[in-house]
Amino acid sequence: MSSYPNPRGLRSVLFSCLIGLSLLLISVARAEFSAKDWEGKWVLVKSQSSALDVFDTVSLEFKSVSVDRVVINEKWGSRRSHAELLDLKTGGEVNAVPIREKVFTSNVFMGVRREVGATRDIVANWGEGMEVLELEETLPILSSQGKSEIEYYSTISLNADGTVMTWIVRRGTRPVGQKYVLKREGYRDAFYMEMSDNWTMDADLPEQAALITLQGVVNQESPLLYFVYGPKWDFRFTDEIKDYYEAKKQFTFKQLKSFRAALKAFEGKVHNYVVWDKAERTSLIVSFTVAGLEDAIVVSEEFIPLMEEFGLKQVADFRGKFTGMSDVEIYQWAYDEYWDRCSKDAIVWMGGDYGRRMRPGVADWGMRLKCFFTDLSTKDNDPKWAEEYAMADKLLSEMNPMGMCFGWHSYGKDKERDHVKLASKYVIRISGLHTLPNTSFNTQVTLSPGFKFRNNPNIEEGKTYKPQQKVYLASVQTDSLGIGAWTRPGRGSIPYAWQVTPNWLWMSPSVLEMFYDQATDNDLFIGGLSGPGYMYAKAIPRDALPTVIAKSREFMEALDLNIFEFMDYSEGASIEGNPDLPQSLIDIYFKEMPDVTGFLNGYAPAYTFVHQDGRVLVSYDYYMSEGRSEEEVVSDLQELSVINDKRPYFLLMHVRNWSDITRVKAVLDELGSDFEVVPLDVFLKMAAAEPTFETYVRPEGPLQ
Repeated sequence: MSSYPNPRGLRSVLFSCLIGLSLLLISVARAEFSAKDWEGKWVLVKSQSSALDVFDTVSLEFKSVSVDRVVINEKWGSRRSHAELLDLKTGGEVNAVPIREKVFTSNVFMGVRREVGATRDIVANWGEGMEVLELEETLPILSSQGKSEIEYYSTISLNADGTVMTWIVRRGTRPVGQKYVLKREGYRDAFYMEMSDNWTMDADLPEQAALITLQGVVNQESPLLYFVYGPKWDFRFTDEIKDYYEAKKQFTFKQLKSFRAALKAFEGKVHNYVVWDKAERTSLIVSFTVAGLEDAIVVSEEFIPLMEEFGLKQVADFRGKFTGMSDVEIYQWAYDEYWDRCSKDAIVWMGGDYGRRMRPGVADWGMRLKCFFTDLSTKDNDPKWAEEYAMADKLLSEMNPMGMCFGWHSYGKDKERDHVKLASKYVIRISGLHTLPNTSFNTQVTLSPGFKFRNNPNIEEGKTYKPQQKVYLASVQTDSLGIGAWTRPGRGSIPYAWQVTPNWLWMSPSVLEMFYDQATDNDLFIGGLSGPGYMYAKAIPRDALPTVIAKSREFMEALDLNIFEFMDYSEGASIEGNPDLPQSLIDIYFKEMPDVTGFLNGYAPAYTFVHQDGRVLVSYDYYMSEGRSEEEVVSDLQELSVINDKRPYFLLMHVRNWSDITRVKAVLDELGSDFEVVPLDVFLKMAAAEPTFETYVRPEGPLQ
């Protein structure tokens, strides 16, 4: 049985160690704090703190602070509570605080009680510059073996911006200390709502569109309203991000359960509204433009009485305004009315769903950026869409180069390849999808102090990677880390590569921080697509490529990425078109990205393979679609290994976002001993060491 020495005998040693530890918790290069940095109420962040049992929380209210005195209201619990006022002189004097209640606050389920009628003897001192408050306390207690004393050694310190307080308590009788993280009252207090999966105009779209625009208004200055989307939403991790914000970012969320409740919670923060016409779907898209320019929420007719009840002002009414007009006529009217006031660095294509359905998850973000909203067709050489294409071309031509196009093309009008090709022509970066959620909130949640993005590379400097006579297979999931596959079963069980959306570095930095925090040694992040965002390299004007690649390098360095991916359907569909790259273009990327380990190409299979400058560009040899059975996928991969009978054979597989890693692993486990699954960076190094593929590039010439 172990025993602990008398706590009084440890006093000087423990206190010295504690002070050293405390000073490590705070920055060494910071300005001195003042009384105002400490004053106010500080509330517990439970997810980062020691458990409190019955007293489920603790708060500290610094009522008066000066160099020589501090007054703190210490309150344990909420429904069942215990409060004590500490009026402490600093500078070494012993403060005798009367004990009026027996409760042993931090550990109520221990058989220990404080001695009522005695005093807590507390010595308080400020650390240099008032950056830490140091407390030494002698507490008389009663236990089953009688009366004794406990020595406390505490430090209370502030983070660099004075928003988070860390209270560390050591007792001479306890082998492990207790830690309480508190935040300034009101700091990162937010609301959340749960969205349904019914986004039709005759069901929940009118209310949920109104809520998203409410989000766009109230999140302008701070992150206040967050949505947890339904299980069918494209981005399947909105609930996990919320949990992460609570666990690591000191957020406290309160649920709102109705549109009325949301209006009540944000009363005084929203003043304007726009009415859209349910008979004209496009009027809702135009309303989003107005909402961003006028700080308004958009509602359909049935919500007008609610708007009047809350005293909101109507700034536009589109009921009947666009009756009988085509989309291009409506957008031309909106262009004439609003374009000059809209951003030329960002635009929103509110496409994706069409007809009576719309999922405008990106609308809050477009509002924040004062975007023009549209869903014009970008399909060239089609008489049906000629007028819409001409206007889409005009809009993008008037954007600033390297601007952003958020949202997505309309599934009812054109194809992804049309949309990205036209944007790339004008050096506009695509960031999908129309369902991109909560970005007005996420963009304001900053990285944790001192956080650096660190990837999980598998390459050891100076080591030679010589392949054996095997089939080497590497798996890659794109589509913004598989959109929702990241949170699905199996991640970490096999080497796997994930394509990062680089613009989230500034759009949603803490979301990327979450991914990097959660990454296992088997999770490797890669960059793309073709640029700092989704672009088609062949469609980008050659004179703009240095700028595009320089911005890509900037993101790659910040995110610690060493593999770069192309996807290019500027010359037609994935199967019938030409996804390959010409040598002249490849040369530019190899030259401008000298530190990249290797390059990938394709989505479905592509055919460009190059070995130069000791590196390789390889294309996908297989696309694992969601509709193919595991048995069929195993047979496909085995057949590819027979067709490509040279060894080593390097088989790059792209996994569609609807497949989780458990499914992928089930396939790989059936392939046999001739196959070896390896990390993507090792795969590329070995392919460069022994390139058994046949070089192939797209012939030079204009786009077809």
